[in-house]
Amino acid sequence: MIVHQRREKLKTTMEQSISVFHWAQRNAEHIVPLYCFDPGHYLGTANYNLPRTGPFRLRFLLDSIQDLRTSLIQRGSTLVVRRGRPQEVVGDLIKQLGSVSAVAFHEEVVPEDQQVERGVRDICSQMKVKVHTCWGSTLYHRDDLPFNHLSRLPDVYTQFRKAVETQGRVRPVLPTLDQLKPLPPGSGLDEGLIPSPEDLEQTDTVRDPRSAFPCSGGETQALARLQHYFWDTDAVATYKETRNGLIGLDYSTKCSPWLAIGCISPRYIYQQIKKYESERTANQSTYWVVFELLWRDYFKFVGAKYGDRLFDIKGLQDKSIPWKKDMNLFNAWKEGRTGVPFVDANMRELALTGFMSNRGRQNVASFLTKDLGLDWRMGAEWFHYLLVDHDVSSNYGNWLYSAGIGNDPRENRKFNMIKQGLDYDNNGDYVRHWIPELKGIRGGEVHAPWTLSSASLSHARVSLNDTYPSPIVMAPEWSRHTNKKPTGAGPSARGKTGPSHTPKQHKDRGIDFYFSKSKNF
Repeated sequence: MIVHQRREKLKTTMEQSISVFHWAQRNAEHIVPLYCFDPGHYLGTANYNLPRTGPFRLRFLLDSIQDLRTSLIQRGSTLVVRRGRPQEVVGDLIKQLGSVSAVAFHEEVVPEDQQVERGVRDICSQMKVKVHTCWGSTLYHRDDLPFNHLSRLPDVYTQFRKAVETQGRVRPVLPTLDQLKPLPPGSGLDEGLIPSPEDLEQTDTVRDPRSAFPCSGGETQALARLQHYFWDTDAVATYKETRNGLIGLDYSTKCSPWLAIGCISPRYIYQQIKKYESERTANQSTYWVVFELLWRDYFKFVGAKYGDRLFDIKGLQDKSIPWKKDMNLFNAWKEGRTGVPFVDANMRELALTGFMSNRGRQNVASFLTKDLGLDWRMGAEWFHYLLVDHDVSSNYGNWLYSAGIGNDPRENRKFNMIKQGLDYDNNGDYVRHWIPELKGIRGGEVHAPWTLSSASLSHARVSLNDTYPSPIVMAPEWSRHTNKKPTGAGPSARGKTGPSHTPKQHKDRGIDFYFSKSKNF
């Protein structure tokens, strides 16, 4: 039997693929776990020809594949690795093995992935090999949703959340198999080398010591992260208070990269949350982790409901907006040289580490779509390229939401970059962390250097349009905050907790881009 999956998702990791392995253990004498490096993953994006897989996610993927192979070897199997179009790779293996009874894989929701799945189904049909599919990667199984059909999925997250919380159920996690059926004996099957980034004509990463996500891929590291965040530090018990932090590893769970690539399942995290609540404490913070897993589910099911409309310039609302496609503005945004320090710091963090905080993602998305008026797909495809935790449904669903053409749209929602900076980086530590040319400006004034006097800039060794750019755009609402001194009402960027460091919380703000009802904040 061949286990196969698509779009750089390791649905064959021990946790996420466990339903596939359980099925295979019951129905096959021998199992061939397979990971296929699809060359389509390394082509350009659909609209702006940006690379689909950046160096950080590729390194994370390669680490995860090596960890998976090690885990499978410990259980009496191994991971077969191939490069090529999945349907062709599967067809070649079926010919080589000669007696394949079935091919099994997890289903995906994105049309491009489904096209590859159809290709695998077609080749199996031609070769008279059965196909078995499983549903994975979501907290709530598709068949357990309290809607008769995905077409009835609510277009408002809160309606979805309340329905699944009151009428749905989370299936229990299946036990990890200690031993797996081996590869077919005497098949001469070569397990294949795990390629390097250079083999895939990609560049490798250099880890930046400032990264908020200095972690490696693989189930082993994912489980270690949960052990640390839940049981060693009890950080999960203050998650709701610290989740808007900007610097450091422990201001949030940081589980999203492992979830996105399939190294761990949301059901396992849910199980750990329930165990923690039973043995230690249950509070708003432990609930909020589940709340955000539900956002992730929601966007996955939205992707299943709307298909290619997730990528349409008019969005789910079929709304025509005269988006600009100014590459000079886009390049300034993606390179972190807009002249707006809070935006630039976040964009530089993304470019240098592949990671950006939830708070940062909300702001840079609002800035691109609302302040610059650029095509939201520019931002979505840049995130697609660089994010180590990129998930297709969540990324494009959130960008649609930010652009006001996705789920639960509210007219005129827009972030005030200066207010956000002062609220969540009130002393400017985060900005100076990523923009060293502004390190001479003390306190919150670093969020608006263009408002400082020539003497103050000279003292800080800052020369506008020389060492640091002037803003490429100015929003009128910024002036309400540029002359105010930080009050200490927001958190420090280092994620400290306590009354003077707790960020303002907004009702029902979830995993990526969530906005209050006020027009500018």
